[in-house]
Amino acid sequence: MDNLGIELEKIIKTYQVSFSDKEYNTENNDTDLLMDLYGITPEIKRENKQYWGRELGTLFELLCTEIFKTTKEFKPKEKIGNDAPYDFIYDSLAIDTKYRIGSGDAGTLKKFKQYAKELKDMGYTPVILLFRTDNLSATITDCINGGWKIYMGEDCFSFIKEKTKFDLKEYLKNNKGKFNIEH
Repeated sequence: MDNLGIELEKIIKTYQVSFSDKEYNTENNDTDLLMDLYGITPEIKRENKQYWGRELGTLFELLCTEIFKTTKEFKPKEKIGNDAPYDFIYDSLAIDTKYRIGSGDAGTLKKFKQYAKELKDMGYTPVILLFRTDNLSATITDCINGGWKIYMGEDCFSFIKEKTKFDLKEYLKNNKGKFNIEH
């Protein structure tokens, strides 16, 4: 085997070990309070993960916006250029809501970093409220290192309650199954 063949085989074998050591998560069978509102099962959600992630993310954004509107510190989002790097302002916090963060592609990370800088330059503290806790950890770390404060899961609910006096978690729990969908 020539030198190129040897070098290529080294690379291929490195990946063989990496692929063999990879632990694959079993299908996520977790539900959450937003899914429970509608009776969305993990099986239904798996049929089209992208659709459900986007729609539940929009739902979470709208719920948070409506809750924070009840405070005198609320300001609606405004576009910066063609983008809206946050969903609303609360006091000196520029808040972006996400159902979960599952992408760690370079473009996404670059935008998060750029948005954090722009918001800080405007005098705001960039905050991400994350509904779920099964986020891509490397992306979370990059967001934090890029200047975002992140509140996830229980911390997210606590943040909302502390700032608005409204207990979103309790509200969602009390309405479990009330809006079940036909499927």
